[in-house]
Amino acid sequence: MFFDARDYAGAARVLAGLVQEVPEQTGPRLLLARSYYHSAQLGRAERELRALVERDPVEHYARLMLGRTLQRQGRHDEAAGHLRVAAALAGEFPQG
Repeated sequence: MFFDARDYAGAARVLAGLVQEVPEQTGPRLLLARSYYHSAQLGRAERELRALVERDPVEHYARLMLGRTLQRQGRHDEAAGHLRVAAALAGEFPQG
C-alpha cells in the first residue's frame, strides 16, 4: 500500500518496527532498505543492506541494492564490487 502510494518514508516507519520484531527475516529487511533507498535515506539503506549481505553473502538483490545505494552516494569504486557479485549471482557474465 505504501509503495503503491510512493510513501516510502511511511513504509520505512512501519517496516522498521517489523524488522525489530523479526530481525532474522530477509524479506522485511529488504523492503525496509528499499524504503530507505527510495526516500533518499541512503545511510540507513546501506546499514540494512550490509546487515543482509553479512548474514547471507549470496543474497543477490541485497548485493544489487547495496551497489546502487553506494553509487547514489558517489562511492563508485566501492559499489563496483557489489555490482559485479550481484551480476555473477544472477548468472550475468561479461562476454569476452
